[in-house]
Amino acid sequence: MSDRLTMEELATLMKSAGITVDPSELASRPDSRFDDYGLDSLGLLGIVGELENRRGRALPTDADRCKSPREFVDLVNNSLMTGA
Repeated sequence: MSDRLTMEELATLMKSAGITVDPSELASRPDSRFDDYGLDSLGLLGIVGELENRRGRALPTDADRCKSPREFVDLVNNSLMTGA
């Protein structure tokens, strides 16, 4: 696992939430909505919790409100880089 969240890791996390998506599809359509993939707010909240467990640190409180893969990955990576 790299220090930065990748679309591939996000796809793996989505799979653990019951949503199977090809990482290359996430990468090619990063601004599509999570809703388009069938991921609801509870699923995203589960992903946030899993990431917090894996990384050993809290994510920003608004992480579960992200609407697209790009928005989520950018927020997570900015948080990891700044330590916020």
